[in-house]
Amino acid sequence: MPNALFQHRVTRLAADMALWAGIGLVMAVLGPFGSSERSLPERIVYWLICMVGGGVIGVAIDRPVQRLTGQFWVRLMAVSVLMTPGVTVLVALTNHYLAGMHLTLKNLTQPWFQVFVVCFAAMLFRQLVWNRPPAAATPAPDPETDPSQAFRLRLSAKRRAAALIAVEAEDHYLRVHTDAGDELITARFGDALAELAAAPGFQTHRSWWVAADAIDEVRWRRGRGEARLKCGLTVPISRSNAAPLKAAGWF
Repeated sequence: MPNALFQHRVTRLAADMALWAGIGLVMAVLGPFGSSERSLPERIVYWLICMVGGGVIGVAIDRPVQRLTGQFWVRLMAVSVLMTPGVTVLVALTNHYLAGMHLTLKNLTQPWFQVFVVCFAAMLFRQLVWNRPPAAATPAPDPETDPSQAFRLRLSAKRRAAALIAVEAEDHYLRVHTDAGDELITARFGDALAELAAAPGFQTHRSWWVAADAIDEVRWRRGRGEARLKCGLTVPISRSNAAPLKAAGWF
């Protein structure tokens, strides 16, 4: 399964690079920000360097930001602002080596606003491309018998009948912890939550769901919490997901 996760990330990166290259070709044809004065081949080289290079910077910044916030607009603004300085330097270096522009402080900082606008627009387009709505949850064949049955059908035969302990989101995969070991499956966390809605358990964090009978102890200190599970796992508890645990008497 780790190989599958690696392959997924490589495929995702290749798709990102194709997306940035496509945007670069469109920019080359349009010739904005004075680049129309150059020939088309020069514009293609220039915009491919700026957009693909800037895209690499944006993707590198977006990954940790995405872990910190799932808010669409907050994430978009944070990534756009944080990537602007690096992309501005990239643009200045490209202008220097392709057009002979002198590297002065003014030339380095002058295009920052145009760079920000392009970064914001490009990252907005990227997030819209990848931010597809979750697929409809598969209805449980017999929820009265086992409310987690629909989700269990995603597991291998070895763990389908095992006791569910926790579900952990890992990019576009889910790591399912059971008393028969853990398993990595391809699924969206939102789909898993929908299929486990009737099962006794708690969403403790934006990337964790925990079975109620798997919890051994809950600690809450200085606005942050953690659940210690009977299997030895320690799961984070976010402030926004603490209320159901508190109502159940865990702290």
